[in-house]
Amino acid sequence: MLDATTRSGGTATATPLAASELAVAAPAPVGLPARCARALLSPWARFSLLVALLAGAAVSVLLFEPQRLLAHGWPPQLGGAAAALVFAVAYGVCTVAFVPRPLLNLAAGALFGSQLGLGAAVAGTVLGAGLSFGLGRVLGQDALRPLLRGRVLTAVDGQLSRHGFRSMLAIRLFPGVPFSAANYCAAVSRMGWLPFLLATALGSIPNTAAYVVAGARASTPTSPAFLIAMACIAVPGLAGAVVAWRKRHHLRGR
Repeated sequence: MLDATTRSGGTATATPLAASELAVAAPAPVGLPARCARALLSPWARFSLLVALLAGAAVSVLLFEPQRLLAHGWPPQLGGAAAALVFAVAYGVCTVAFVPRPLLNLAAGALFGSQLGLGAAVAGTVLGAGLSFGLGRVLGQDALRPLLRGRVLTAVDGQLSRHGFRSMLAIRLFPGVPFSAANYCAAVSRMGWLPFLLATALGSIPNTAAYVVAGARASTPTSPAFLIAMACIAVPGLAGAVVAWRKRHHLRGR
């Protein structure tokens, strides 16, 4: 069918667009559910969820004091390895909720003795660190990484990202770095899961062992084991305080 005539006398045939081409060319309507889904999955929405979860966990600890249940309200029907496993899981959850690890380590020693208590405490430490690392990585990394613009923050992020295992090992061995803060700093960096968990397990053993032995021998405070454990707690803490004070004094001098 001829529907148009060119100036040169020729004819041109108009080809209608296919329905599929029209569908591709037309912009797809964006509905309210799609916009709500994007808003809920945005980095700052996830970070707000992380803050809400941590705030709720902290309030729960203040109200219910679960660390007292670990030491004084332990179910009598649990014993041996099963009790240590349950304790390790409870330990990990409590560390995410900001229960102080020294109290949990003392409770592990008092409940299970030195050897089994140390295993339960280290397992709980790794579990709690992994839970915190996962929460920070999924809910907080995308929102916080663009804020790492200062020289100090950039240097810390680079150190953790490039030398994850040895950096985290040093942090765990150093008594002055808070456990939860180290977990979330590592989560915001590009450190891998395996270096983080392995360094946490190895670096937490000395300090954890000292508290567990102190808890196991608390009934005999004059025993050599208790005194050595207390010395292993006090000496690294004092050394860490001295190093922190010297670093602060050096920065003020500069």
